[in-house]
Amino acid sequence: MYILIAGGGKVGANLTRSVLDLGHEVTLIEQRRDRWERLEEEFEHRAQLGDATELFVLERAGIARPPDLVVAVTGDDEDNIVICQMAREHYGVEKVIARVNDPRNQPLFELTGISPTVSATSIILAMIEHEVPEHGLIHLLELRKENLEIVEVQLDANSPSVGKQVSRIQLPTGSRLITVMRDGQAQMAEGEIELRAGDQVLAVLEPGKEEELRKVLLRKGGL
Repeated sequence: MYILIAGGGKVGANLTRSVLDLGHEVTLIEQRRDRWERLEEEFEHRAQLGDATELFVLERAGIARPPDLVVAVTGDDEDNIVICQMAREHYGVEKVIARVNDPRNQPLFELTGISPTVSATSIILAMIEHEVPEHGLIHLLELRKENLEIVEVQLDANSPSVGKQVSRIQLPTGSRLITVMRDGQAQMAEGEIELRAGDQVLAVLEPGKEEELRKVLLRKGGL
């Protein structure tokens, strides 16, 4: 696999090392000369000097082949959007991955159809939410192409769903229970499985259905 990585900071450099260890072919683009010189010393001909938002730099790096994957991990969200757009629209690259530095810019990536994206801030916030849940419903994963998300719900003794079989729970339209984790064991959330206090339930649902799901699975009033 040939992978083109734009951005030679810590993320790009570490990613390049890891991808090379996996045996893939890589070209890394970095526009800061001092940083590029260090990368060139380590990666030799695999590091290219230049601004990855410029067409001639991308072409010199071999984007016209085209690459199997373009990864934009610069520290500038606008640059990452531009790089991914040019890769797809000008050179027919089918797969792109973009780094989102500021989660507030996520809608811009979605608006331009750039997916998947990776945001370290969002990932850490999700981990904090998981460790210190405030609203009982934890977002685990967004499936943007499918317009779905996966959430985790911790049931307690006040949950209106406790004591009910999964088949008898009136879930919101566009939602479905996936698994029930109990005593360290996971089982499919279906049929005659009866929910108990302490269960951790995974559910898949359409965006905007969270409040309805809270009312069904958590204590009355949603919280």
